[in-house]
Amino acid sequence: MSHAGEEGKDGGEEENKAAWLLGVKTLRIQPYNLPPLGPHGVKVRVKAVGICGSDVHHFKHMRCGNFIVKKPMVIGHECAGIVEEIGCEVKSLQVVHTENLCFKLPDSVSLEEGAMCEPLSVGVHACRRAKVSPLTRVLIVGAGPIGLVTMLAARAFGAPKIVIVDIDDCRLSFAKGLGADETIQVSADIQDVEVDIVGIFRYTNTWPLCIEFMESGKIDVKPLITHRFEFRQEQVEEAFETSARGGNAIKVMFSL
Repeated sequence: MSHAGEEGKDGGEEENKAAWLLGVKTLRIQPYNLPPLGPHGVKVRVKAVGICGSDVHHFKHMRCGNFIVKKPMVIGHECAGIVEEIGCEVKSLQVVHTENLCFKLPDSVSLEEGAMCEPLSVGVHACRRAKVSPLTRVLIVGAGPIGLVTMLAARAFGAPKIVIVDIDDCRLSFAKGLGADETIQVSADIQDVEVDIVGIFRYTNTWPLCIEFMESGKIDVKPLITHRFEFRQEQVEEAFETSARGGNAIKVMFSL
């Protein structure tokens, strides 16, 4: 995802670097060799990266669900940047790996907002699947980043009343300030049965609608970006620790 039409910096080739996960709570900024640019490839200078909950699981436990980190790995997938180079067959300026997987950002949508498109797409898909409309009252379980973007999406779909529950008073207060009609604290040990609810791994063509919502002002993701860090060795682990603590840290963002 990028602002198309902007050019990279002049001068010699810069060494590409990434934050490599080497062990539990151990991140090191080291070189990352880019593959040759193919005919449909797009080279992007990443400018904003958000930390996802799955990234935190990898950082703390070297695993997320059934996926186990067995060798050094670069984590992070909520990003936006500036197109620097395109393959000979690319017909439009878009981002990530290949032309058909990329989306331009309007000038009115910042790169940080663009990086928020990935988590927002989860909420938009949930609302589509639940057929949220102006006739739908919505209950959201969990006031973390995904619960909060789902709340914003539900409002954009026209939901007249949104209730959100969580065990964290700080998160509930944030949700109330973001527009939740009602919040419920559920820290009591009330569950007798655990139910696994399984969805899908991909987000089924929701990105264009996410961008449309942000461009039109129906959704404002900026308040969710609560902490910002520079992409430097002395800050990268601190950023992940901040995200892992939760509380008032909703979305932690790197600026590059």
